[in-house]
Amino acid sequence: MRKVLPSFTSASSWFEVYASFSTFIMLIRTAFYDLIPHQLRSFIVSNLQAFFNTQPNNQISLKINQFWINWSEDNNELFLAAQEYLPTRITRTYKSLRVCKLENEKNLSLAVDESEEVVDEFEGSKFTWKLRKTSEENSRDSGKKAFVLTFSESNRESVLDRYIPHILKTYEAMKAEKRILKIHSSEAYGWTDRELSHPATFHSLALDSELKQAIVDDLDRFLKRKEFYNKVGKPWKRGYLLYGPPGTGKSSLIAAIANYLKFDVYDLELSSIQSDSELMRSISHVSDSSILVIEDIDCNKEVHVRSTTDDKGNGKLNLSSLLNNIDGLRSGGGGGWVIIFTTNHKEKIDPALLRPGRMDMHIHLSFLTGKVFPVLASNYLGIQGPHPLFEEIQGLLDKTQVTPAVVAEHLIRNEDPDLALEALVQFLRTTVEGHPTELY
Repeated sequence: MRKVLPSFTSASSWFEVYASFSTFIMLIRTAFYDLIPHQLRSFIVSNLQAFFNTQPNNQISLKINQFWINWSEDNNELFLAAQEYLPTRITRTYKSLRVCKLENEKNLSLAVDESEEVVDEFEGSKFTWKLRKTSEENSRDSGKKAFVLTFSESNRESVLDRYIPHILKTYEAMKAEKRILKIHSSEAYGWTDRELSHPATFHSLALDSELKQAIVDDLDRFLKRKEFYNKVGKPWKRGYLLYGPPGTGKSSLIAAIANYLKFDVYDLELSSIQSDSELMRSISHVSDSSILVIEDIDCNKEVHVRSTTDDKGNGKLNLSSLLNNIDGLRSGGGGGWVIIFTTNHKEKIDPALLRPGRMDMHIHLSFLTGKVFPVLASNYLGIQGPHPLFEEIQGLLDKTQVTPAVVAEHLIRNEDPDLALEALVQFLRTTVEGHPTELY
């Protein structure tokens, strides 16, 4: 057989071939940069990069079925997470998007359309999503769907280690934001519930700014320490005591805490509890990530009585019963309980209830001060910024003892902000010029 390639017997022959080839490459490179316009050159380069980057052998796909086993009804949480997460990535660039208004939702609900390919960027890399029906693969899967996630092979580790956890974390935050909170009230036969519609937030509370920040910081610290509580073997819970005269905003603060944490509220009326077993049964129905409220703890005569040797085993509700149930709420389960006690008279509470672990933070809610009055004026009259009467009102408030509830009642008597403030000034002047008193 004839040899197609010449036989190179010396290093000089190889060098001549290399030199000729290098010269040829330099000529091509020079022609590419000197003869081809810049825009056309950029177009060629970008298309070559796109071609090589989209080759099938460089891509990996993950299929995320609607149900873990297609013929079962076990929801795949990752599918639900992608379903909520992806519309937030295409609301500005979509070509096809499904939209509706659900009955119990305040905002529009968006969903990915099957004809839309969604490209998401995370840590500088692109991830492509496509929603597909699975019926063509198995007749039992008719009507069921799956997301197909496609990405570069170089992102194999980051997808499982960081990208998917990022989607799940975002999904949990979105669920918490959309959650409809409920308040559960204890009855003789169990719990009844209704929607918690109280609008209070820490921004709208007429509280000293430093006190509000201290409460928020404590709540944030509690939320972050779940693993710590599990590590040391303690129930993940936090106790607060709200004390002060009636009308100082205890209920509003409870609502603000619930809205901040996105926790349901369980309002336990101790007067309706007749026995230790009934208390245990009521507390056992308090779900994870909830607030248990026990109001006017000083007014319940049973919790002022410590159990004696004769009382043991009789099943009656007493202070020991309450302490044992609060301490054990609950040693199992996911936890995330906030326990709030309220009282008008802190001095009447048994010291055993006041210790850390039961009432970890004591929050004194007192009379309205001039410094926080503008918050009430904003809430009830819509006044933003200073007003000519604010200085006088604030000075009068600091000379008397009036609760936020009393001031709020005066503010809502007149729809005209100026007239409402003038009437409040007259009320406060009368109070100060007469005999300063505690107005609840």
